[in-house]
Amino acid sequence: MIKAIGTLFTVCTLACSLLAPVTVLAKPLSIKVAYENNPGEPLDLVMRYWADLLKERSKGEITLVLYPSSQLGSKQDVTEQAMMGMNVITLSDVAFLADYEPDLGILFGPYLTDDPQKLFKIYESDWFKQKNEDLKKKGIHIVMSNYLYGTRQIIAKKPIRTPEDLAGMKIRVPNNVMQIKAIQAMGATPTPMPLGEVYPALTQGMIDGVENPISVLQGQKLFEQAKYLSMVNYLTNTSVWVGGEAFFGNLPQAQLDMIHQTGFEAGVYSQKLTLERDAEMLKSMEAEGVEIIYPDVEPFRKKALAVYSQFPEWSPNLYETIQKQLQ
Repeated sequence: MIKAIGTLFTVCTLACSLLAPVTVLAKPLSIKVAYENNPGEPLDLVMRYWADLLKERSKGEITLVLYPSSQLGSKQDVTEQAMMGMNVITLSDVAFLADYEPDLGILFGPYLTDDPQKLFKIYESDWFKQKNEDLKKKGIHIVMSNYLYGTRQIIAKKPIRTPEDLAGMKIRVPNNVMQIKAIQAMGATPTPMPLGEVYPALTQGMIDGVENPISVLQGQKLFEQAKYLSMVNYLTNTSVWVGGEAFFGNLPQAQLDMIHQTGFEAGVYSQKLTLERDAEMLKSMEAEGVEIIYPDVEPFRKKALAVYSQFPEWSPNLYETIQKQLQ
C-alpha cells in the first residue's frame, strides 16, 4: 500500500512539473562601458553608480565592465565597434550623432539654452523619439539620453576676456562639426583631437587651450599646463550613451528595459553630481593657481550664433522650431 502511494505521488509530481510553467533564466549579460574620462571624475563615479545599480536590480545577471581613460580607443573607435555588434557602449553627444541624423546637431549648438532641463524635455519629445527610431535603422541604439556632462568653458595659457583674445589661439575641440564651427565663430582656431591626446598636446604647445566642462578640465589635470579658466558658458552639454542596434536589438525585452530604466536613474544622478562637484572643483583649481575669469558672455554669444545659419542640411526653420520647444 505504501509503495503504491509512493508511486502515485511520483507520477503526480512528474505530471505537475510537466504542466507547470517553465521559468527560463536569461543568459548572464556583460556590457563594456568605454569612456575617455579618468577614474575619479564625476562621469566615472556615475558609471560606477550605474554598474552597482544594474547589478543589484538584475541580481547579478547584467554587469557593466568599466573601461575609463580611453582604454578601448577614441569615441569614434568605440562607436564603430558598437555598430559592428560588439557588447560595448560609450558616451556620445548629439553633435556626433549628427553624422547620422543631421538635425540632432542643433541640440549641441552654442548658447542654445543655459537650462539643461529644457533640453532634457526635448529628448522626451515626439520629435526626438522619431530621430531615435531613425538612428536605430542606421545601427545606433541610445541607451541613456539624460546624462548631464556640464557647461563647457575654456582653459588656456593666457587670459580670455573678450572674443578678440581668442584671435590666433588654437583651442582643442572634439571632432564634430558643430563645436568646430562654434569655436571658430567666436574667433579661435579649432583643433580637433581625442581627449586622450590633449594633455601632451598642451604640454608641447600644439594647442593653446581646451574647451570642456569644469569636471573634465580638472579631472584631466589640464590646470598644470594652463592657468586661465574663462567661464564663457558657451555650451550646455547634455549627453547620450550609445551602443549598437545589432547588439541591443537582440536582447530579451526584460533585460533591455532594465538597462534603460537603470540608465535613466544614473542620468538623474549625473545631473545632481555634476552641479554639486563643479563648485568644489573650481575651488580646487584656484588652489592650484588657476585664475577664474568671468567675462561678459554676450559678445561671445553674438559671434557664436552665426553657426545656426551654416547648416543647409537641416530641416527648414529648425532653429525656430527648437527655440519654441525650449520656451
